[in-house]
Amino acid sequence: MVKEEYVRNIFKKHGGVMRTKELSEQGIYYRRLRTLIEEGKVEKIRYGYYQWQDDKAFSEASIVVSLFPEGILCMETALLYYDYTDRIPDEWHIAVDNRSGRTRFFIEHPKVKPHFIKQDRLDIGKSEGEIDGIKVNIYDRERVICDCLRHINRMDGEIFNKAIKRYVTDSRKDIARLMEYAKKLGVEDKVRRTVAIWL
Repeated sequence: MVKEEYVRNIFKKHGGVMRTKELSEQGIYYRRLRTLIEEGKVEKIRYGYYQWQDDKAFSEASIVVSLFPEGILCMETALLYYDYTDRIPDEWHIAVDNRSGRTRFFIEHPKVKPHFIKQDRLDIGKSEGEIDGIKVNIYDRERVICDCLRHINRMDGEIFNKAIKRYVTDSRKDIARLMEYAKKLGVEDKVRRTVAIWL
């Protein structure tokens, strides 16, 4: 039987989350997996995906990246990353291609909120970040602000105002890039009316 330590190390190399196929390739088959689940060492997080469980449980970020590798963190999740909000979102906000299947986002943990974006706009402002040591796709500051302006009527007013104010005082902001994105995303007038008054 495959030893627990070996299985734990394999999970660790995969960021704490593995697919059935990956487990099989490492010689970890269903019978051993079922035993580990019964012992509380492994948890099934959705069909075909498993996460190692211990007192150093892997972060939700590793699950999100494993389940949705093509996703890009956006909206409130990105605002928190850039310290543009003090509120911790109840869900992981993820931008995905609008042709993506809807049902794959119906998971209990962690909760995710997909934002279905047209393909020609999806990669505008796509960047990389790191959460809990996990590399993630995330929109840069300028894309996040443009998205806030696009969804101003659906956002909490306090969150929106704080995000704009903190962006304006951020030394790493890039106004030229903001205007470039705003033109592509159709919010150029909103940027001029909302952000410009703070500059």
